[in-house]
Amino acid sequence: MSKTIAINAGSSSLKWKLFKMPEENTLASGIVERIGLNDSIFTIKYNNGEKYEEIVDINDHEVAVEMLLKQLTELGIIKDFNEITGVGHRVVAGGEIFQESALVTDEVIEQIESLAEFAPLHNPANATGIKAFRKILPDITSVAVFDTSFHQTMPKVNYLYSVPLEYYEKHNARKYGAHGTSHKYVALKAADMLEKPIEDLKIITCHLGNGASITAVNGGESIDTSMGFTPLAGVTMGTRSGDIDASLLPFLMEKEGIETINDMVYILNNKSGLKGLSGISSDMRDLEDAEETDERAALALRIFEDRVVKYIGSYAATMNGVDAIVFTAGIGENGVETRKNIIDRVTFLGATIDEEKNNVRGKERIISTDDSKVSVLLVPTDEEVMIARDVQKFSE
Repeated sequence: MSKTIAINAGSSSLKWKLFKMPEENTLASGIVERIGLNDSIFTIKYNNGEKYEEIVDINDHEVAVEMLLKQLTELGIIKDFNEITGVGHRVVAGGEIFQESALVTDEVIEQIESLAEFAPLHNPANATGIKAFRKILPDITSVAVFDTSFHQTMPKVNYLYSVPLEYYEKHNARKYGAHGTSHKYVALKAADMLEKPIEDLKIITCHLGNGASITAVNGGESIDTSMGFTPLAGVTMGTRSGDIDASLLPFLMEKEGIETINDMVYILNNKSGLKGLSGISSDMRDLEDAEETDERAALALRIFEDRVVKYIGSYAATMNGVDAIVFTAGIGENGVETRKNIIDRVTFLGATIDEEKNNVRGKERIISTDDSKVSVLLVPTDEEVMIARDVQKFSE
């Protein structure tokens, strides 16, 4: 028996989940928020409902890791640090260097940091979390699990942009996608629920949260995905614009007096999407509450649904058919009306929602009618267990 901890480090946060392996039983989970700021929030959930929370200043990720390990022992979740035999770290951008998860070495950390230009908000924070754990637990199996690796099976026809080819050859300018760990997990789970080999299935996975992406999974492999060179591309998201005409950028910069392209990209990442369209919020729940009385809120919801529908349709064409459509992540798991509105627009594919089965939040189930030619599934994602599984592979 071993215990593996899955880590998702952000610039000011550290999310984690502790597993008993290989059984994949969750022993505890938690998050450290506001790292580097005053009044950091430290939370642990354990023993099927018990909760430990403390508000204290946590200066950096190393202090957060020390505090985490100390509390795991003080709460009796582990007897000592030696019980933790593996740690897996989510890393957003692996570029073309990492086709799959990698055992952490000094060289791997340097490579992760060198790929920061592809994910400037994420990779430096991911590397910081890796370093913090290595300093405190230097001898355990440490594995980097990349969001982009699942999408490395995309063919060139799908990942190349129609710009001069030398830009790809010289600068690796191409589509990389994101949310790969989530898309892989829910596709595998969907195949299990349908009791069919994933190799025989054409699946469209819809990871719909504040960040959202759609992936075409053919025979268990990602062959196309909506996010692009960065997570800005694709469908409308909470604060991100998704796909737009690049010529719109200089036009808006001139009209609005926006001085630099970085300022414009910031607006596309942080002030657009549902937030920019509605003028209210990036949170789907706030827009649903205001939908009946606020035209902009209603319009934002319809645009979100429309962009998802268009990707589903295009990926069904890309794969020359589809067997299953899967919803996951915050909106996908909890948006009853959103799921219905999307599927009601793709009935031509043979997908039909069962309103009674669909009236559920965050519960794994098939939500299409029994006679639906295309199965529709709700599958809560579990990126952490996928990370733990990859650590297990390196530990065996």
